[in-house]
Amino acid sequence: METRRTTVRDVRRANRASLLTDLFHGGRQSRQQLGDTTALSQASVSNLIGEMIDEGLVEEAGLVGSDGGRPRALLRVAPGFGYVAGADVGESRVLVELYDLAMSRLGVVEYALGADGPVPGVAAARLLEGLDAVVAEAGIEKSAVLGFGVGVAGVVDQAGDAPVVHSQTTGWDGVPLGRMLREGTEVPIFVENGAKTVGQAEMWFGAGRGARHAVIVMVGTGVGAAVVMDGRSYRGANSSAGEWGHTTLVYDGDVCRCGARGCLEAYIGSEKVIARLAEATGRPADPKLLTRMLAADGPLDEAAARVIRETVGYLGAGIAGLVNLFSPERIVLGGPAGLALGERFLPDIRDAAARNALRQPYSRTRIELCQLGPDAVAMGAATLPIARLLADGGLPATAGPAPMSRAAHRRSLSRGR
Repeated sequence: METRRTTVRDVRRANRASLLTDLFHGGRQSRQQLGDTTALSQASVSNLIGEMIDEGLVEEAGLVGSDGGRPRALLRVAPGFGYVAGADVGESRVLVELYDLAMSRLGVVEYALGADGPVPGVAAARLLEGLDAVVAEAGIEKSAVLGFGVGVAGVVDQAGDAPVVHSQTTGWDGVPLGRMLREGTEVPIFVENGAKTVGQAEMWFGAGRGARHAVIVMVGTGVGAAVVMDGRSYRGANSSAGEWGHTTLVYDGDVCRCGARGCLEAYIGSEKVIARLAEATGRPADPKLLTRMLAADGPLDEAAARVIRETVGYLGAGIAGLVNLFSPERIVLGGPAGLALGERFLPDIRDAAARNALRQPYSRTRIELCQLGPDAVAMGAATLPIARLLADGGLPATAGPAPMSRAAHRRSLSRGR
């Protein structure tokens, strides 16, 4: 088997990646602090940081005192070096957002989808329309957008040159969404499962921060999970790891939207829970019935309380399975229905998980709520191009040894993906 020799350029890229990643996640730091945290020599830190300052990728942002010497400059990733867009393709709407590199939201637009749900061609058109809209709202040039991340339901096959989406619940069977979007824009496209985008955002900025082993679960109309093992997202052999909602909870049980019986989603997915609440209480099966009931002051009526107790029990049993399988440090519960249940019944969810999990791994697992809100798919999708930027050390694929101007460097990043 042919092996590739590591070149000086490879080492330089890896060292830049280490510095840039540390700055992005660790916040403002001096050159000396970066040398300590990355184990690079001060000479290497100074040279590489100098390059990135010349490119506009890093900037000085204040001073910090030193022991008897001159104050040291603090550094950060320059928020305005470039911009990232993120989108959530839901079952009833498409949401597109734009962020700078400090993750300040600069633009947002939402489009309702028709009664037929996310028809691939319509969804792709709305995504491209939304990208143009948020760029215009922010008043920036489209060439300044480093990437457009899109979160979708289902399995995203990353094996080819463009992501392909497989989702039985939405009827997407091998939809070449990556190619469809690339045909309509020069902005680099990233497509990922929505639960995984939320997982990355929670690991970076939210309740998963600091954990090396975690599972972030999303409970809404669909049910999914992002599994993080030793700090890395676990995708499985075919990118389908994390389809937690389609693990069997009850043998030959209720029919799930995927066509199988007894899936966890058939018992805790908001559509199914709302149907049971409507049947038990005689109320209309409004899409907001569950969240409205849980947000109301005072106790639930007896019929609704019985449905919610059952749902909490099913959710706890599903979480117990994750504890037994992965033994994570943290399980983070999110999604619209997950947060609505967790904000009112988190102790009961923990109790149900404890009853169904092995005692030793459960005792070392914390169950917490997502911190980024009930719908962080678009924000998480916007982190996909940032992850690529950090991994590449801010260098385009064909970068030469000499630093480029800020504008030329940013243009090369956009073209190189």
